[in-house]
Amino acid sequence: MAKEVQIVGFRIGREDFGIPIERVHEIVRPMAITAVPDTPDHIEGVINLRGKIVPVVDLRKRFGEKQPAGNRKNRIVVAEINGRQVGLLVDTASEVLKLAPDAIEDPPQALGDEASSYVRGVAKFNGRLIILVDLERIMREGDLRRVSEIADLSATGT
Repeated sequence: MAKEVQIVGFRIGREDFGIPIERVHEIVRPMAITAVPDTPDHIEGVINLRGKIVPVVDLRKRFGEKQPAGNRKNRIVVAEINGRQVGLLVDTASEVLKLAPDAIEDPPQALGDEASSYVRGVAKFNGRLIILVDLERIMREGDLRRVSEIADLSATGT
């Protein structure tokens, strides 16, 4: 029997998403985000997380969701992407799901090119569909490099 897959589930709008639990450092409540000029719209800025500068990406904007007003359920999922911690702003995040490997299917071919580039698979869980996100591909080309530059510049104070 294949080993079950553990993911951290989160919501954006009415959709459920998941990322591998081993990539998640922590989940925190939103805090003051310092805007950084000349960044793509979905990069909110940086936060100071216990002395470490962490860039924050608004996944709601990245996925084209209409910008809902912030609420007390919003969370920042701090995940590792290419060796760097990045905050992912989501509507809600709280559950760890254990998925059987046979509950995960490849992404449907009908997805558009942009969506299929960051969807790793779709899982069936208790009557719900959960979109499994590929963290490396979720950022547009050059975004991760830009996020790293922002964090480095913010850390040095220049």
